[in-house]
Amino acid sequence: MAEAARPSKRPRDERLDIFRGLTMLIIFVAHVPANSWNAWIPARFGFSSGAELFVFCSGFASALAFGATFVRRGWWLGTARILQRLWQVYWAHIGLVVALVALAALLDTLVGSAELGRQFAPLMADPERALLGLVTLTWQPDYLDILPMYLVILALIPLAIALRRLHPWLPFLMVALLYALVWTEGLNLPGNPWNGAGWFLNPFAWQAIFFIGFFIAMKWLPVPPLRRPALLLAAGLIVVAAVPLSFWGILEIWPAAQSWRDILLPGDFEKSNLHPLRILHFLALAYIVLSAIEPVRDRLDSGLGHLLILIGRQSLAAFLASIVLARLAWTASETAGHDAVVVALLNLAGFAALLGVACVVAWFKRAPWAGPPPAPREAPEMPAASTSRLREAS
Repeated sequence: MAEAARPSKRPRDERLDIFRGLTMLIIFVAHVPANSWNAWIPARFGFSSGAELFVFCSGFASALAFGATFVRRGWWLGTARILQRLWQVYWAHIGLVVALVALAALLDTLVGSAELGRQFAPLMADPERALLGLVTLTWQPDYLDILPMYLVILALIPLAIALRRLHPWLPFLMVALLYALVWTEGLNLPGNPWNGAGWFLNPFAWQAIFFIGFFIAMKWLPVPPLRRPALLLAAGLIVVAAVPLSFWGILEIWPAAQSWRDILLPGDFEKSNLHPLRILHFLALAYIVLSAIEPVRDRLDSGLGHLLILIGRQSLAAFLASIVLARLAWTASETAGHDAVVVALLNLAGFAALLGVACVVAWFKRAPWAGPPPAPREAPEMPAASTSRLREAS
């Protein structure tokens, strides 16, 4: 009876894992400075980038991971679960920064690369203010602003759940209001104690794409049916129109395209404040991709798709590893003079290392030591003829 009363576990959406795995590879490539492969990631062909995919998938996954707790156990225990996750992610961010500082110091010692001053100049020039900014999240070193953004957005989930209980439309109003305040009042958090700049990835803007994924997974927001010709045509027009306004190969030889892009997406804040065209482009691209893979959805967990799923299921560990590996690849690439073959090998090695990290973390999560010990093997019985020969020999 107890087993029958226990709620069934929600089946895992392999599309989510495969996209998160793909995002981890893109993040690795994008975080290696002077990486020639960076010129061919999806962001070079449209307004949106891997960041939108990462945040959207995080919102979708957060609904799957925490939404059921709010539904089954109530708001207080759901909020406690969120607080536990905030604690984990906060210390993951602090540990990541400390690890990168130590890595830079080690590289400076071993190869004299001056990485510490290049990557963490504020820490070297003003350590007291930098350390205080680090622990209060009011200073985020370059390329290390994703987890702080995720922390702030994650903290908004209990508020969204509480508003939902008051009225179904209030969570949507919260998201729209915060996003509007970003663009009308400059709403942001302090992100640089030396010049007063805000966070590069403004969490009050990026929460919009996060909660789109969250609301869809919670079934608060209906999604259009896939593979509808009219919707595919509209989405295709948006994606195709973005290519000449985004691809460097076209922008370099067609100045008018660059001028149009500068008008549509002003360069100063279009990513920081998540320009509406970035959201529109991401949703159009997502509709096309999801429609394309729908016929083979039951075969995603095979071949390359299986490897991406393995990485996607350990997204936090893979993300942390990708940042560290990217710094190592950067140093190795500079030492080799950014040779194309070396860069290719470094990228492939980084992908393999992320897969290895995901497999190791998955093994630890299974806690194989907690199960019953394997049954001892019984010695095979020897044939009677062999036994008699042994007796004769003795």
